[in-house]
Amino acid sequence: MSETLRHPEILELARQHGKVTVESLAGHFGVTVQTIRRDLSELAETGRLKRVHGGAVPVSGVTNFGYEERRNLNEEEKHQIGRRCAAVIPESSSVFLNIGTSTEAVARELLLHRNLLVVTNNLNIANIMVSNESCEIIVAGGVLRRSDGGLVGGMTNRVVEQFKFDYAVLGCSALDVDGDMLDFDTQEVGVSQTALARARTNILVADHSKFERSAPARIGSLSDIDIFFTDRPVNPDLARLCDDWGTQICLPE
Repeated sequence: MSETLRHPEILELARQHGKVTVESLAGHFGVTVQTIRRDLSELAETGRLKRVHGGAVPVSGVTNFGYEERRNLNEEEKHQIGRRCAAVIPESSSVFLNIGTSTEAVARELLLHRNLLVVTNNLNIANIMVSNESCEIIVAGGVLRRSDGGLVGGMTNRVVEQFKFDYAVLGCSALDVDGDMLDFDTQEVGVSQTALARARTNILVADHSKFERSAPARIGSLSDIDIFFTDRPVNPDLARLCDDWGTQICLPE
């Protein structure tokens, strides 16, 4: 296959999976790793990919990619993150869950918890929690974001402000090297910031793909987070910052 034909497929694989590696692409196309390195360098030079150690990631923009694509990205890792996060939330707790595929994974793992009060601005999470008959569900109304079932805006903020949660469980679109949590939608950022300020314990759930992305709007810092559930170690400098902040990083056993 010529590079003219490989390049569009490489871009599509990077978009679908959040990252492509030299080794996996060489196996996929049946070419040498040197050939793939040249392909990635050419795509990076034209601004269509960003090179990272061992491969490349999509160039970050100001919009996120599709919700269904995100839901399928690192699905098993999100399941494990959701399971471990749900294990620290006791029954009879009040919990806020924001928009995201990782928080949806947490919601699925809360279905056997009894007597929860769940507040969410995510219609998908509300629909998941309906199966838990002992759970009281409050949907923070606002402007519907059709792409992902999210509710955002001033009305949503005003609902969230009425509560003092035992736990706020948040996802983010990207995690910067300095520990900043980032998102694409400034209205959703406002809701997440309100929830952070209204919770006794703040939890972040984010798989490793968020380490290699960027987004324009800042939610807050890992210094605002009590427990961070992820699937791979963060870089050593950020790990040291988390230790200074008292942010517990929970990895798979």
